[in-house]
Formats: sequence, C-alpha cells, structure tokens
Amino acid sequence: MSPDTQLPDADYVLLGSRIALGLDGGFAVAVPARLRLLEAAGAREPLMLSVDGQSPEAHAAQRQAFVDGGYVPDASRVRNLFDELVADPSWLSAAGQPGGPTPGVAYRTVQDAAGRAVAELPVFENDPEWHLRDANVVVHTPDGDRVLRGFRGLYIAWLDSIAEARRAAAGDPDRVFVVVCESRQIGEALVGWDDPRVRIVHTVHNSHLPAPHDDPAAPVTGLWERWLRTLDAYDAVVWPTAAQRDEVAERFGDPGTFHVVPNTIELGPEPSADVARDPHRVVMLNRLAPQKRIDLAVRAWPAVVAAVPDAHLDIYGDGPLRDELRALIDEFGVSASVTLHGATSERDAAFDRSSVFLTSTAFEGQGLSIAEALARGLPVVSTDARYGPREAVGDAGVLVAPGDVDALAAALIGLLQDDGRRAELSRHARAAAAAFTPEAVRPALVAALRAAVQHPSRRAG
Repeated sequence: MSPDTQLPDADYVLLGSRIALGLDGGFAVAVPARLRLLEAAGAREPLMLSVDGQSPEAHAAQRQAFVDGGYVPDASRVRNLFDELVADPSWLSAAGQPGGPTPGVAYRTVQDAAGRAVAELPVFENDPEWHLRDANVVVHTPDGDRVLRGFRGLYIAWLDSIAEARRAAAGDPDRVFVVVCESRQIGEALVGWDDPRVRIVHTVHNSHLPAPHDDPAAPVTGLWERWLRTLDAYDAVVWPTAAQRDEVAERFGDPGTFHVVPNTIELGPEPSADVARDPHRVVMLNRLAPQKRIDLAVRAWPAVVAAVPDAHLDIYGDGPLRDELRALIDEFGVSASVTLHGATSERDAAFDRSSVFLTSTAFEGQGLSIAEALARGLPVVSTDARYGPREAVGDAGVLVAPGDVDALAAALIGLLQDDGRRAELSRHARAAAAAFTPEAVRPALVAALRAAVQHPSRRAG
C-alpha cells in the first residue's frame, strides 16, 4: 500500500450522537462507509460509536441492521456509551470524584437489566446547550457515588477507557487515539479534552447556512454558530465539498486544518446495455423532509406532463411530509403520473427503469443520491443548491436555481424531449460518479488524518 493510501499507525474511532439506519438518512450510510474506508487504509479494527440513550434492545437491532446490510464487518464494531454503562460501569469508577447530584437540577435514573440504579443523568428540558452544562453526572459504584463534569465528562471518560484498552492491547501507553466526530454536539463537548495522545477530527455533513440556505454571508446562529467558534480546537476539519470549505474559510478563517473529503459510494458494475429504461420516467430518491423540497418537483410536474403527456415521476423515500405531499399531488391533479413509493431496498432497479434523476433540494452537505444515480448512468436535473450538486453533477446533468419551479420544469422537459441530449449526459455519468468511490477519496482522507496525527494536539497544553 502506498503512503498516500496508508494511515499512520494509531487507533481510530468514529463518534456520532446517533447513527441509525432508517432514522438518520444519508448520514447513517456515510458514517459506516467512512469506517470501511478507514479499515481499507490500514486502521486496526476501527469502531463506530454513539452516545444516544435508546434501549440496549434498540441498539442491538441497529447493530444487526448494519451487519445485515453489509455496512460493517461485524456487530462488535458498533458500540454505544449507554449500553456499556448499563452492562458494566466499572470503567467509570476511576474517572470521577466523590460527590452527588447538583442541587436544583432534575435527574433521571439509568438502570441495569436487573433494575439496579447505575447512574443519575441531569435533565435539561428545552435547552439546546444541555450537552455543555456542568451539572454532575452521578455514577453509583460499590465504593460510593462518583461524579463527572456533565455529559462532556461522561463522554471523555468512556472514550478514555476505550483508548486505554487499545493502548494496553498494543503495549504502547503513548499510542495516539483519533476520534472522528461526526456530530457537532459531540465536537463541542470534546474541545476541552487536552490529552496530548488524543487527536480530534471533525467532519461536516450539512450546510451551515440558515434558511433559505443560499446566502454565504447570512448570519449563522444556534448550534452552527457555537460550533464554528470551536474550529481552532480540532486537529483536522473535514468538509464534504470544496465550495463549503472555501466559503467558511473566507468568512471565518482556516486555521490550517481544513480538508475536503467527500463521502463515498460504491460505483458497482456498469448497467447492462439491455436495461429497459422508460425514456419519460423521472426518479427521485430522498427523505420526505423539508430540506429536500420535493414539493417543488410536484409543483413543476403539471407543466412537464402538459409537454410530455406520458411522463411519470417516481418518488422513493419516506419521512414526515408523506401525507402533505400526497395532498399536494392531489391538489395539482397529477396523481396519475406521480407516485409516492415509500422506502425501497431496490434502489438500482428503480434507477434502471428511469431516464432522469431529479432532486429539488434546498440545501445539502453533499447529496450522495446524486452520485448513486450517476453510477447507474442517469443524467441529473438538480437545483444548484449549496452544497454538493455542482461538484457532483459536472457535465452529466443540468443545474437550475434553487426554488425556481419554472426552471425545474423547463430542464425536465428539455431532457425528456431530447433523446440525444440525455444520451450525451448519460455517457458522462459514470465518470462523474467515479470521483466518489472509496479508491478515489481515500488519499484525501489519509492526508487529513496524517496531518492530524503527525502534529501535536491543538488542545494539549
């Protein structure tokens, strides 16, 4: 393996608030893909960690779903803080100090399978900064109650126990432990971790811009505003697109740690030449969520079927807007040519029946479904949303201004009525998708992690 594709010798974990297939959209696909990429680059049994407080049974089902879907090699690679807290809290005994609950703070009790109280967690209702509060987390041990400084103390104690176990197994007490934070709340909570053997790398999965998500100078508030204040604390920051990296660097500064590492897809075999595509069938594949603005596609569709009477729009995916979209389809009188199919496990078959992939998204982090459609040879019509579509589509599709229903309809009509143009775009599709394969992306990920490991921690000292 060449140095460009070989990770430095260290231990690597990915850490998210929650990583659950079917609940977290493309995020839940991108994170295990990064796990596989780490292993392919030489990481020794990298782990995918979460800190959400669902039941052990729910986590077991999620782990099995990752294994069954081929996302992780085995269930032992997927671990959860609260599962391990309930199963064996001994790792916390040495981490805390004697103490008790913080006065005036509400608590909830965490119990083990036998109903014994294991810990008391502070509760902050409707507080977006709950993860940064310093109210004691109380752990019940045989030697008395121990306390940790808020959830950040709990997270660090857990990660520290994993790191020490890895160091003991390697026989190296100074072995570097790399935590790739996949959630901003996690990153914010860890910026005080000053162990010089630890490196914190932070990834980005979505646009930082407020609605309508198209003004790079718009005031940034809330979680994004707080997280951007912590940029200097990370040993590397990984952006999925060059456009977002550049706009953030111009506005907030690059501390010399910014890297562009797209999320990956499997290119798969080239579609068979005898695939029976419907020349007037358009397909969408996304969550039925406000971000995706599927309503724009529905609003554009009457003009499309007026120009191309046998056109059909297949919408795959599920989410909170399903009923609202069904009502909109009925309102616009296009129920005969627009179908809400729900989630599908036959993504490639849906792509292969179609001749155009459509996304009318308002904003993205990257937009993996575009690359997945390109891999099946589909030309793309997409809004030119920040961030992702422009860098993915290249010369294999058509971009229109975000929110422009008329332009969306015109782009679709133009492609559906022009077999030659569709064929031309299709010829470029696989090459565009190839930029997002693990083999293409691995050198950029290795470079980002090597830079983090080979420089001293930005928090130590």
